[in-house]
Amino acid sequence: MALALPVECVCCGKEDLALCAGCERRLRMLTRHPFRAETGAPALMDTDGSVILPVVAAGIYREELSQSILAFKRHGQGQLRRVLSKVLANTLAAAYAGTDGMVLVPVPTSGSAYRKRGFSPVHLLLAGVRRGCSDRRMECSDALRKVRKPEAGAGLSRAGLSGGQKGLGRGDRSRRVRGSMRTARGAPGRSLRGRQCLLVDDVLTTGATLAEAARAIHEAGGIVRGAVVLAATRAPDAAAAPARSRHPVDRLGDSWDIEKNKLRKDE
Repeated sequence: MALALPVECVCCGKEDLALCAGCERRLRMLTRHPFRAETGAPALMDTDGSVILPVVAAGIYREELSQSILAFKRHGQGQLRRVLSKVLANTLAAAYAGTDGMVLVPVPTSGSAYRKRGFSPVHLLLAGVRRGCSDRRMECSDALRKVRKPEAGAGLSRAGLSGGQKGLGRGDRSRRVRGSMRTARGAPGRSLRGRQCLLVDDVLTTGATLAEAARAIHEAGGIVRGAVVLAATRAPDAAAAPARSRHPVDRLGDSWDIEKNKLRKDE
């Protein structure tokens, strides 16, 4: 089989496995302590230092974790899917702590990216999580849709912002994604009204995409509790974290008011 379909480790180049045992062990070490990552995402922090949307990341986007995510998004190998699904499942379990009735909402990929890859990485990983999860209460809703407005697309092209998000700063990313999502018409969109939602994405950079997804869910009547990602491109800012916070994912049980950018305690 290796002669007919040769494969090598995406991290070290060792033959016969998409991720060798040593690199898989190092990836597990990089993601063994999920942490709150919103302080490293400018779009998710208000000017006064308050949190707009809490995010839990499995690890920092580096080394074996970043290499595995990139390779999976390009090719979707089965072994990488299995390994990254486990990482996502562990992070979701940490973010879920003490909460019930949460709806997992994957952030949709763009139409061009889907046509290029033939799959949505986040949806594929969530499907793997659900297959390996014994908790039948876990509910996923594919309720978000990408929206492309012709006039907005033309403006972005003139401004030199067409193409992918890579390389764009906070302001450019925010302008690019503003108004780019809505909830699906019909049952998927209606099912979010009054429901507690947790966004799921692959990589956190400036947070502009998650903020736009949260806005769309909020407009549909959903209650956004936070988000979970595989990796964050920036390490958490320890100085900005609450001094009383010891657990990496505490306070995710609170709800967040996207319009007022303030924490709203449950009654």
